[in-house]
Amino acid sequence: MGMARDSCLARVTAGVAIGGAVGGAVGAVYGTYEAIRYKVPGLLKIRYIGQTTLGSAAVFGLFLGAGSLIHCGKSY
Repeated sequence: MGMARDSCLARVTAGVAIGGAVGGAVGAVYGTYEAIRYKVPGLLKIRYIGQTTLGSAAVFGLFLGAGSLIHCGKSY
């Protein structure tokens, strides 16, 4: 039972990490696009892109981690 729990924790952790990386990349691209599109002034661009990147990474990491947790209990 202990081995299965460690394996599940490792899978969820990997899911959160991969989700955060993919979400961060998508958020950075989207944030840059929106900052240019809406003509965000000066240094506020960096803040806006950062907020979009972190928000997207957190949401995508959360969902991919939750999906990994749900998938952990299933055996095929």
